[in-house]
This record gives sequence, structure tokens and C-alpha cells, in this order.
Amino acid sequence: MENRIHNVLFLCTGNSARSILAEALIDHWGRGRFKGYSAGSFPRGEVHPLAIKLLSQFGMPTENMRSKSWDEFAAPGAPVMDFVITVCNQAAGETCPIWPGRPITAHWGVPDPAAATGREALRMLAFRDAFSMLERRIKLFVDVKPHQERRDIERNVREIGLLDDASAEESA
Repeated sequence: MENRIHNVLFLCTGNSARSILAEALIDHWGRGRFKGYSAGSFPRGEVHPLAIKLLSQFGMPTENMRSKSWDEFAAPGAPVMDFVITVCNQAAGETCPIWPGRPITAHWGVPDPAAATGREALRMLAFRDAFSMLERRIKLFVDVKPHQERRDIERNVREIGLLDDASAEESA
């Protein structure tokens, strides 16, 4: 991980909530070292309104957020990814496109806040839980040491997804 901007693609089936939150968080915490992208295998076509509301509450830009297919990132001319991270179990089990550039891949399962039901306050709590879980993982991710061997970086990035997260267990 030499000193350059590293592209990180977060994948989820619908690309409306978790992967969108992760994209914003990596841009925020990546301190110019990481550029976030997100996509879905079956994109919903719109970003969940509560994801936009939550990102806005934290002062994170939302104007360019959109739900898009992962095919955009496998097409010629697409940015080459250094990392591809799935954030939902369904996307992790799907056959992904062939990513140019041989990116490091990992799975960081996060409960789907878009599946939450009930009053808006309860649904927003599910979004906050997903946001917090992703934020903790991304803060660890951006601290991965750039001088490590590829296999060590792969192991570290994958281990981040195995973290025991009490809030994730409670909302699952």
C-alpha cells in the first residue's frame, strides 16, 4: 500500500444503505488516502432516505450518492479497485464480476438497516447501528500499515470483518 489514493468498493445487493454509508465513511476517515465507491448486484435505483438523513446529520456529503450496479466497476474505463468489500451476506455469496487489478477482497457483514420496521425513530436506530459498526471497521481499515506484505494486508482487512460487535449482535 504505497503512498497513493487507494480505491475501495463496498458491495451490497441493493446499494441503498450499508454500502452507501461505507462509501461516505471511507471518504471521510480515509484522509485523502482512500476513495470510496459503492455498488450493488441488484441495485434498488435509489438511496434509502434514512441513509441520506443520517449522513447529512454527520455533515457528510450526499449530493453525489446514487444506487448503481456493480457492472459499472467491471466495465472498461472504470476506476481500478484496490479493495472490494462486501457488507451484506447475500452479496458475499453471489458470483461477482472479474475485477480489474486484482483487488484485495473481504467480507464485513452488517445487519441491513433498510429491513428495520416500525416508527422512523426505530428504523433510524438501525441505521445508526449499521453506521457505527461500519465506522469502527473503517477506522481500523485506514490504519492498516502500508509497508506490509500483500498477504498480511489481506489477513488484516479480512479480520476486521470478523470483529465481535455487540451492537450488531443486538440488532441481528
